[in-house]
Amino acid sequence: MRILAVDTCLDACSAALLDGDRVLAAVSEPMSRGHQERLAPMVAEMMASFGFEGLDRIASTVGPGSFTGLRVGLAFAKGLSAALSVPLVGVGSLPALAGGRAGFVCAAVDARRSQVYLQAFRDGAPLMAPDALAVETAAARLAELAGDGPVTLIGSGAPLLDGMIPGAMVERPGGPDPAWVARLAAMVREPIPTARPLYLRTPDAKLPGGIDPYA
Repeated sequence: MRILAVDTCLDACSAALLDGDRVLAAVSEPMSRGHQERLAPMVAEMMASFGFEGLDRIASTVGPGSFTGLRVGLAFAKGLSAALSVPLVGVGSLPALAGGRAGFVCAAVDARRSQVYLQAFRDGAPLMAPDALAVETAAARLAELAGDGPVTLIGSGAPLLDGMIPGAMVERPGGPDPAWVARLAAMVREPIPTARPLYLRTPDAKLPGGIDPYA
């Protein structure tokens, strides 16, 4: 199965092309803004040697993450999916961050307001649904789930939890490995659910009258 995956949810703009177990190409550039301007040229450059023919699926992270950023990737992927008549698969940014690592792994994204977007995994299997939690509540949840084993914290929210989880290993990539986004998309069975943004709380930005500009 050949899959093109993109990610713009967090602090990177990334894309990868997966063919079965082989990563044919992958690129990632750190950025907190500018995904909209960079994503299309990045994908075009990456795919120049391969072409868009023969794609079986297109994948995009759907959040949680930046309200604007996640919609950039999803809108791009939807447009490409429609143009090529290729199915679109939405992938959670937290499972993609965890990346199938062994042991107890917590993907945590800084959600501001002293909160984190959080999901815990053991050997790649989720132990909880993704959630938006106060930092102290998140630390208590992790202590309960982790038991006595080693803990890996990964994501921009990891430093917020580090001091509360003694001995935890901390990783802070700008975003998930786009090849893992593709691998997770390959695991989705048909019929493929409609890809929609995953919001764990309402957007900060509001239009006059309280209208959500991202609805």
